[in-house]
Amino acid sequence: MRLIFGFLASAVSIYSLLILIRIILSWFGSSAYGKPVQLLNSITDPYLNWWRNNLKLRVGALDFSAVAGIAALSVMQNIFIRFSSLERVSLGTILAIIVLTVWSVISFILIFFIVVIIIRLIGYLTSSNMYSRFWQIVDSISQPVLYRLNRIMFGKRISGFLKGIILSLLLLTAILIAGNNVIPILAGYISRIPI
Repeated sequence: MRLIFGFLASAVSIYSLLILIRIILSWFGSSAYGKPVQLLNSITDPYLNWWRNNLKLRVGALDFSAVAGIAALSVMQNIFIRFSSLERVSLGTILAIIVLTVWSVISFILIFFIVVIIIRLIGYLTSSNMYSRFWQIVDSISQPVLYRLNRIMFGKRISGFLKGIILSLLLLTAILIAGNNVIPILAGYISRIPI
């Protein structure tokens, strides 16, 4: 059983690498590279197209469907690696793996939004040209999150933009730190369920 899960983890890792290569080549117009790239496209495009067509993760000029696809593969690989390292599988270990996997996805999303909000804060503090295409993309990603977090923290009261950014950044960072400390302990307790 350990061998099968180890093989599956390796296969998912190789497929993730192929998708990453496909994404990088698409930045340079991959059609000029010939048959090897066509083969790569035929292997990876069905998976990437499923994410593009079903989740609609395009924000402005950015398409996050490939990121979601790679994150899903990473989660699968993580699950296979954890199963390959277990001596025996119980309901508790399966639940613990699910909890850790869900937290890894949530922490990835939190880190992404923390980075975007930091970029927005830097732009605000340096008085950059907020009408450029780059800042429009950053705003299209950060504004919905900042709005929701400010509604949670301040209700209907209006707060200053800088105060809202800083408090949102602190809140997301606190959630990330708390989760990174609490979730593994919780998963440890859950894994001891003897069923």
